[in-house]
Amino acid sequence: MSTVLAEFLDAYADALRRHLASPGQDSLSEGYELGRRALVESISLLDLTENHFRLATEAEQAEHASEGAPRIAETALEFLLQTLAALDIATRGYLDGTRRYEQQRSRADDLAGRDAFRTALVESLQDGFFVADARGTIVEVNSAFGALTGYGPADVPYPVPHPWSLPAGPRYPDLGTEALRFVLPIRHRDGRQLWLAVSTSALVKPENNELIYVGTIRDVTAEHDAQARDQAASRLATAVGAATSVVEVLAVGLDELRRTVGAESAVVTVWPSRNADPEVYVSGSVERPGDSAAGIETDPVALDKPARALLERARRRPPRSLFAIPEGAESSEGIVAPLGETGDAALWLRFAAPRAISAADWTLFSLLIGHLSLAVQRARNFDQARATSLTLQRAMLGPIELPPRFSVHYEPALPPLEIGGDWYDVVPLRDGTIGIVVGDCVGRGLSAAVVMGQLRTAGRALLLRGAGPAQLLAELDTVAGRIPGAMCTTVCAAVLDPVRGLVRYSSAGHMPPILADVGTPGRLLEGGRSVPLATFEMPRRPEATTALTPGSTLVLFTDGLVEQRGVDIDDGFAKIATVLADTAGKLPREVADAVLSRLRPAAGYDDDVAMVVYRQPPAPLHMDVPADADELSGMRRRLKAWFAAAAVPHDLASDLVAAANEACSNSIEHAYRNGAVATERVRVSAECDTERVVIEVTDTGTWKPRSADPGHRGRGIDMMRALTEELEIDHNGQGTRVRMSVTLPAIKSPVANPLRGANRRIAG
Repeated sequence: MSTVLAEFLDAYADALRRHLASPGQDSLSEGYELGRRALVESISLLDLTENHFRLATEAEQAEHASEGAPRIAETALEFLLQTLAALDIATRGYLDGTRRYEQQRSRADDLAGRDAFRTALVESLQDGFFVADARGTIVEVNSAFGALTGYGPADVPYPVPHPWSLPAGPRYPDLGTEALRFVLPIRHRDGRQLWLAVSTSALVKPENNELIYVGTIRDVTAEHDAQARDQAASRLATAVGAATSVVEVLAVGLDELRRTVGAESAVVTVWPSRNADPEVYVSGSVERPGDSAAGIETDPVALDKPARALLERARRRPPRSLFAIPEGAESSEGIVAPLGETGDAALWLRFAAPRAISAADWTLFSLLIGHLSLAVQRARNFDQARATSLTLQRAMLGPIELPPRFSVHYEPALPPLEIGGDWYDVVPLRDGTIGIVVGDCVGRGLSAAVVMGQLRTAGRALLLRGAGPAQLLAELDTVAGRIPGAMCTTVCAAVLDPVRGLVRYSSAGHMPPILADVGTPGRLLEGGRSVPLATFEMPRRPEATTALTPGSTLVLFTDGLVEQRGVDIDDGFAKIATVLADTAGKLPREVADAVLSRLRPAAGYDDDVAMVVYRQPPAPLHMDVPADADELSGMRRRLKAWFAAAAVPHDLASDLVAAANEACSNSIEHAYRNGAVATERVRVSAECDTERVVIEVTDTGTWKPRSADPGHRGRGIDMMRALTEELEIDHNGQGTRVRMSVTLPAIKSPVANPLRGANRRIAG
């Protein structure tokens, strides 16, 4: 027995035993592969059958249960038949091939011999046929191969790398080792890129035992392009699916579109109105039409006249139409198309090098631009709905003009239309006190905003009627009980008395206010707490009173500021308290920004945030400095810090510092004109009430009357008068007292934050 036969019989025995132990398709497939191996290794059918009979008999004898023997025999026979199937197919194929050969032979009597007949047979194939040696060199091809690749029989052999292979394409699988069937991109002789399905088999020449490979190729470009189009459309749709504004759509969509079609740049122009200049969105570099050879780049957001005219003409084309530029040429430098259905946007895709556009390319371009157009239109509809929602919400939020030392902030949640049920209100009352209400309705969206608007209006009316915090919440209970969706609304109501330095407050299930004295962390005001509105009938609502120390900061807010998934709410309170410890010298608006910046999650707030910040007037400032010009810089710094603590706007504070500096300079230069001694001083004081800031500068020197012609100097009094509202100078007693005062302006709260992405231009 030869070594080849012995190894085959051993492999057959192992496979049969595995099949008898666990019959299945895998073991049957193994039997079929053994049959193919028997063909290659010339195994005799007699040896195979004899070996099978012996193995089956041994298996039956090993089966002790009598009913198991028929099962083993049937299973073993099934395995044998599967093995013989390959031999049967080969035999019938051989007989059929012989018969066809004889038929072809009878029709090819005029052929010179066997090689000519084989050539005719290969040429009759519709698929491309090739023969390769062991090194991969193509030594024989048929005419169909030449038609598919552009490289025919006349130029064989074709060594590796083959002339149709793509240098930047995937590596060829090694014949006979990595794959019998694979799909590969090639470059046709005329420059077209095609996709071929390759099927190969290994053979051994009987005359010299040389290993060769034979195979066929088939053009599957249409199937590949269809699959690629579907994948490209899916990628683009996925990329722009989460975008909620035109800028966001174009920021991701243009990049994806440019990469998919192999364009060097993608430009979109949008005309917001008939007479306005277009907004330009760019992905990649832009060159002027006709200057591609020179490589001249334009400003990404400032197209030149030819480019603008090109896009202007494109936007007036019928929707879903596209054309190549230059028109009528065999090779195109790019394509231009209208974007959307409204005729106010156009797209320009510019290729890195001129190229021919096939029918498959047109289909792909049309599909992708259609997806981008739909995404842009969807974003426009979303922008319009968002603008309407924000306008409604801002109309329902608190006053636009606030008393001095206040700041309000509304931070909308990110998804999806930025509208919710949080609100604030600041109401100056007739007795000089100020009412504050901060609330949060359950849920979000338009329904929550409608509930919020009704409760805010009712709360403002109650404050104006003179209701205190506890009474306001008690009466809001009745109102909320009659409004669908108002149940469980949380509200914090407070009444500030800036003159007496007191705050009365009551909370209906709301976040406690945080009060921070100067230079100390904030503390929670947890008095006056009770259940949310319209939940339980309460005989009376509790109320608490807390003193407001000079310069202290009070913050009222909704739960969206401190409630985050996976984060303890006490950590949020602690962060606010820590931030407030370092904000005594900042304006209320800057305090709000600092708090929001410290607590903002990386992905943005997932719930609305409403916040009110109030600064109690600080204690008066008193400075007694030597009558020396070198001391003025320190005086200016302390005065500027006090103005910030007093919530004086920066521009007004700069004017007041300049006026105070001029008054001190006059005292030093003129009141002590004979030279100041160590005992001579300049005193500066600043104080404020609810609406006014007063600065006094006094000295003990001698008054110097103004000169009739002061020349280029002597303008200090005029400057002080211009920088303040009221100026009083008293020099009748010993020394001079200069008193300056201003009225603090009302705080202008913005109507709405600008829509994200509006009027932006991108370049990538």
